[in-house]
Amino acid sequence: MTEEPIVVWGGGAIGGVVAAKLADAGKAVLLVDVVPAHVQTVRANGLEIIGPDGNSAFSRMDACLPTEIQGQYGRILLSVKGQHTEQAVTMLRPHLRSDGWVLALQNGLTESIIAKLVGAERTMGALVNFASDYVGPGRIQFGGVGCIRVGELDGRDTARSREAESLVRLVDPESSWTAQLLGYKWSKVAIGALLFTTALSNDTIVEQLGNRKYLPLWRALCQEVVRVAYASGVKPVPFDGFAPEAFSSEASVADACLQMQHIVDHCRRWVGKPRSGVWRDLAVRKRRTEVDPQITDIVAHGQASNIQTPTVARMIAMIREMEAGTRDFGLANLDELMEGIQ
Repeated sequence: MTEEPIVVWGGGAIGGVVAAKLADAGKAVLLVDVVPAHVQTVRANGLEIIGPDGNSAFSRMDACLPTEIQGQYGRILLSVKGQHTEQAVTMLRPHLRSDGWVLALQNGLTESIIAKLVGAERTMGALVNFASDYVGPGRIQFGGVGCIRVGELDGRDTARSREAESLVRLVDPESSWTAQLLGYKWSKVAIGALLFTTALSNDTIVEQLGNRKYLPLWRALCQEVVRVAYASGVKPVPFDGFAPEAFSSEASVADACLQMQHIVDHCRRWVGKPRSGVWRDLAVRKRRTEVDPQITDIVAHGQASNIQTPTVARMIAMIREMEAGTRDFGLANLDELMEGIQ
């Protein structure tokens, strides 16, 4: 009996790496993407993954446009940009079996959007923190390893979440199941706020996050996210150098300084990705970022809990100006953003 393909919906930075790893492990993979040139190149040549050392490997798999997919599937891994989640889920929904599931391999808190469209009983989520970039049709740059965790939104230990765990272990053997999915997701939101802010300058992630001058800024961003997470009933979980307790109201400046160094040390491992995907969207691809909903969700959850997030809100406004072409890259943006932080 032929194995039913695993559908990877979205073949960019995250989805491309995941699809390639699954295919390399012998899994039948169907890559679905909206970019015709990307689909055509994968069909013709396979999907090229460029390693941190610059060497390439090609992974063979089936590929199609959303308008071309036929049939229904039990396992769909969703890896589109956050702002495209609703549109993508609306397109994939007719192709999801009634007993199937969608695993969100995305940044931000997109699981709630997916659950609204296909049902919470068919939705799972993941923390994905490896580094990668879409660099062109059929080509993905893998920048470096990072934590992967999968689980149910309510923390239950289920057969399907363990099946999802077995799949992501083929991507990275260190991947695992977790009962604290939302805790990991909120911690990644804090890291996301840092990475979005580094996109305001052409300096590298390490250069900016390691600059002691901007410690008040990094501390303020993380404090706001951690505060909102707790108010939302979620305890953030440490991973890849990020420890939420270092950004609590009781933590000292020295605590934050030490933790930022741990984060920087992890980011140094991303030798194939010196700048964020947000920076690439703004500087290279000249397109909108996924600030909405990835970062705007922080403000929305804060408002729901009557918590102010002024630093995050100002950063969002700057990103929108960058998208509109009315603000230039530069460390002056960080200086401006840091004004008024106590």
